[in-house]
Parts: sequence; structure tokens; C-alpha cells
Amino acid sequence: MVFDFDENNQKNRGFLDTQKITSSFNPHESKSFTQLQSGTVLVNRYQIQDVIGVGGMGSVYRARDNHFPNVVKYVAVKEMIINAPDPLVRETIVTNFEREANILVTLNHPSIPQIYDYFSKDERSYLVMEYIAGKDLESILAENDGPLPEEKVMAWTIELCDVLSFLHGHQPEPIIFRDIKPSNIMIDQYGKVKLVDFGIAKTFRSGQKGTMIGTEGYSPPEQYRGEATPVADIYALGATIHHLLTNKDPRVEAPFSFNERMIRSINPLISTELEVVIYTALHYDPEDRFKTTEDLKQALVLAARKTGMLSKINVNKINKEQNIKPIWTFKCEDEIRGSVLYENGSVYCGSYDNNLYSVNASDGSFNWKYPTEGGVITKPTYQDGLILIGSEDGGLHAVSSRTGKRTWFFKADGPIRSSANIAEGHAFFGADDGYLYAVNLLSNRLTWRVESGAPIRTTPFVSKDFVYAGTEMGDFFSVDFRGQIKWRFKAKRAITSSPLVSDGIVYFASLDAQFYALDSKSGWVVWRFRMEKGSISSPCKKDNNVIFGSADGFIYCLDSGNAKEIWSFKTDHQVSGSPVIYKDGVYCGTADGTMYCLDFNKGHLRWKYKTGGPITGTPTVVNDVIYFGSSDHMIYALYA
Repeated sequence: MVFDFDENNQKNRGFLDTQKITSSFNPHESKSFTQLQSGTVLVNRYQIQDVIGVGGMGSVYRARDNHFPNVVKYVAVKEMIINAPDPLVRETIVTNFEREANILVTLNHPSIPQIYDYFSKDERSYLVMEYIAGKDLESILAENDGPLPEEKVMAWTIELCDVLSFLHGHQPEPIIFRDIKPSNIMIDQYGKVKLVDFGIAKTFRSGQKGTMIGTEGYSPPEQYRGEATPVADIYALGATIHHLLTNKDPRVEAPFSFNERMIRSINPLISTELEVVIYTALHYDPEDRFKTTEDLKQALVLAARKTGMLSKINVNKINKEQNIKPIWTFKCEDEIRGSVLYENGSVYCGSYDNNLYSVNASDGSFNWKYPTEGGVITKPTYQDGLILIGSEDGGLHAVSSRTGKRTWFFKADGPIRSSANIAEGHAFFGADDGYLYAVNLLSNRLTWRVESGAPIRTTPFVSKDFVYAGTEMGDFFSVDFRGQIKWRFKAKRAITSSPLVSDGIVYFASLDAQFYALDSKSGWVVWRFRMEKGSISSPCKKDNNVIFGSADGFIYCLDSGNAKEIWSFKTDHQVSGSPVIYKDGVYCGTADGTMYCLDFNKGHLRWKYKTGGPITGTPTVVNDVIYFGSSDHMIYALYA
């Protein structure tokens, strides 16, 4: 099914759009023809209503399908008049028109018009197709009288990437559209994209060359040499986006000079992130473009996330959950209940299968695993080439980050579910035996321990002079570096939330449904914030904003000075994880296995990604990549 002609017959290749005429027609080389009159009935079924497109080889009509007498069902009837005097040319025209019908009838995609019928009558052939009530992008651009908004163009382009991925993945052979341009892209009455005019599409076979075909200005340079591969469609899509965002028609400019017409120099409202994506698609050399339309789509989504544009794009158009694909995943043997650590190109994570894992951060490949005698739910800590991890076997394990071999070991009197914090040459951590420990990293011996009276599962916060921690009985206390308790505070229920100290205030949440701000020197209450339910979520802070989650399903952002609510976001479940702030985004997981990305300033949803189990740890974000674990046994790496 190859839609192609030799160069001698190229004048006959101008197929009609579903709704209009493609610019590839040359009317000066066609004979005049008589249009069908309104009311004409074809094959006793299709009643012509009006003309919706005219070209050099026929017309496109809107017609009523009389097969449904009780309802008005419109179809598009695409006509081709066979008026060539040469019998061989006539046969070629009919054959290729039939090929368009054959290729379309095999395609089932919401962005491709359906084909209903095909027939010939009186030296004319007809293709009956889905009628699209809408406008093409060329018309929309003309009506707008200026560049189109970035969020609209980005949403449409993501949809186009989906339909092109479908075509390029067609079996038994990929289909190359070869004529992406604004006039071949329609937006229907529901705002959905439709790709029309498959007249010059062709199936792709590696090494196969064809005719110089397409539309000047949009077609890539290699297409003029008769080469058409999937990356040719990527170039044409890039040229189309350029046209929509600048209102500069590439057909009236010097060919292949997009690098001389930088988008932001014409339209400074366009983001730098999107401009980079477009010019990657527009590289002169096909090898330098995106390899697939799926790669292009992921780059667009990443650009939309970085700019906050994702929240402005219709959720139904890009399906925020399903169109986010991990960079990689790594499967452990049991649940991951803690947080991950990124250090020197590796990701470290404990699992309830008793192991500490080391994974390559770039591709998720396995480095090593270290076995303990109990479940590992604490976050690993790095110090001088060693990974420190606490285990439910009661041990603090020091493991070589390079080899995964144990260097030293310290034994507490109960399970360790408190992540260690390293400062002043010591590892500070709590245990279920009710003690807060300080272990010297040089001697690997206990410096002191402080009895709290209840299990400590918070990660201690170490400031310049004090160590802060909470207990499962609701006690919160401050200890100096000699191991002397300076003050205590009593909440009504357990404190599992790890504290944060900033500007003389210590912040933490409790299962008593209160979020507390205490004076770090005295323990006096500065303010408290009432939630609907308790919280185990540890807070994070940036500027004057303190952010945390709650079992009531909300992620809260408060003014750190007075507890005034700046914004709150309602998730779909309890917030079991702890948030982290990266650039202008907030990342936090929930008990239904969803990782959320919110706008830091407004709390608007940018994206969310669903895993197969609760997320109870804190994500780590490095170099625009977010790493986190889930109770579904998986470690995930996503673009932030």
C-alpha cells in the first residue's frame, strides 16, 4: 500500500482533503470538471448537500447518508475525476486512489477519520468518510490574526504525537504521513485533533526511496531527495508548530531556514523549553532529531511540566497519569516503605525484603544489594564513601557505597525505624527501644543515648546546638550535644512526622490532627494548625512557606510565621508520604500509590503518576529527575 508516483505522473497525485483541498494540487495541469449538484444522490444512498472543498481533480462534498432516514447523518464524499487521456495514467490514478481507501480502512484511531465506503461511477471515484465538523489549523490561525497560545498548540501537538506514533507503529509496515501541515490538521467541535488527507501517505520500508513529494516549507530536506522515514513527519510537525506559534508561513520563506527565524525573537511569550523542543525536531540532519514521536511527546510533556503549562492543558487531552512514562523502574523483592537516596550517580533504597539496594541512577541497572536480618524502612545516609542504614534487626549498618560490603555495625536494643542524621562526626537516630542514639563515626561506638520512654521513629533534626526528635507517645524533646534534654513538649498522640527547624522554629505534625510550630530554644508553642485528621507527613519549607500532608487527603501550604493557609490541594486519598520542594514544584506521594507534582506558588496540579501501592517515603529530586519507592516493590525514576 504505497501512495507514490513516478515523477512523470506527479501532476496526478493531488488527492483531496476530507474537508478541503491540499495545496499540492496544480490546477493549471487539470481539465475542467462539473461539480455535482445539490440534491444529487450517489448509489441510491448519499445525497449531496454542498461543496466543502475544491481541487484540481475533483471536489469534496458534504452529503447526507439516506441509509439512516430517521436521523440526519452527514458524511464527507471525496471525489476524484479520472480525465487523463492516457489509459496507463488513468489506471495509475485509480489504483492509487484505491490505495488511499485501503490504507484508511485498516486504521482505527480517534484522530483519524473513519472510512465508510468506496465506489466508482461515470469515470469518477468516490471515497465516503467521516464528516468532521470543525476547522483546520490554517483557518484557525488566519482567524486569530496572530500566533496561537502556547498551551493550545502544545495540547494539540501532544495529540498529534499520539496519532503519528500509531501510524509509525502500524503493522505489518509503518505508515509515513509525509504531509504534516496546518491545513491537514483539523480541530473538531469537541476540540479534538483530526489528521486528514492521507493521499500521499506511504508505507515505510528501510532503504526504499520514492518521489519528491510533500509541501514545500514543511517537508524536511531529505524528502526532496525522495527519502521519507518517520523522522520526516517529526520535522514537518516541528515546522507546523513553528508556524502556529509565530504566524510565519514557511511556504513563503527561504527553505530550511528555521534557525534564522528563532521563535522567541518573533514571539517572546513562548517558553525557552518549548523552543528547544521544536528546534530539536527541526534539525537539518535526521540523525539529530527526536528518534520517535514518542520521544518528542515526552519532551513536550517535560517542557510543559517545567513551565507549569501542564496544568493549563486539558486533562482529557493528555491523560496526565497514563502519558507519564518512567525513565526506568527497578523491582525489589518486597515493599518499599522508606525514602531513597541519590549519591554520586547511584540510587540507594531499603526494602522490606531485608535488603539495601544500589541501582544505577541513569538506567536503573542493578549495582549490588546488601542483606540485613530485618526489614529496612529507613532512608539511607551517605558519609565518606559509606552508606548508613538502619534495620528492624536493630542494627545500624555501614556499607561501602562502591562494593556493597559491610564496613562496621552498631547494635541498638530494638528495631531501628528512624533514619539516621549525620552531623558533627556522629550518626543520630532513634530506635523502638525508646532511646535516641549518638554514635561516633570514627570509633563506631556509642557516644551517648537518651531515654525518651517510647519508640522513636522520626528522623532527628540536628541544628547548630541541639538535636530534636518526637516519639510514638506524643513526646517531643530537644537534646544538646552532651545528651542532656533541654525541654519537652507533649502532644496528644504519636509524633511520627520528622521535625524541621528553620529560623528558630521547629515544625512537625502529630496524629492528634495538629501541625505544630514551637520555639526551638524553649519548646513554647508559637502557633498550631488544625487538620481534619492526623498526619505522619514530615514538613518541608521554602521561603516563608511550610508544606506537609495529612490523612485528611490534603497537602497544605502555610505561612511559616502565622499558620495562615496559602493553599491546599485535595488528593484522592490519605497523604502517607512526605513532600519535597524542587525548583517551583512540590512532589508528594499518597496511600493510593499516586505521586503528585504541584505548583509551589499556587498548589495547582501539574501531573500525577499512579503506582501499584502506597507511597510512604519522601521522594528525591536530582537534575530534574524524581526518584521514589512504592509498596508495589518498585523504585521509580520520572522526569520531574
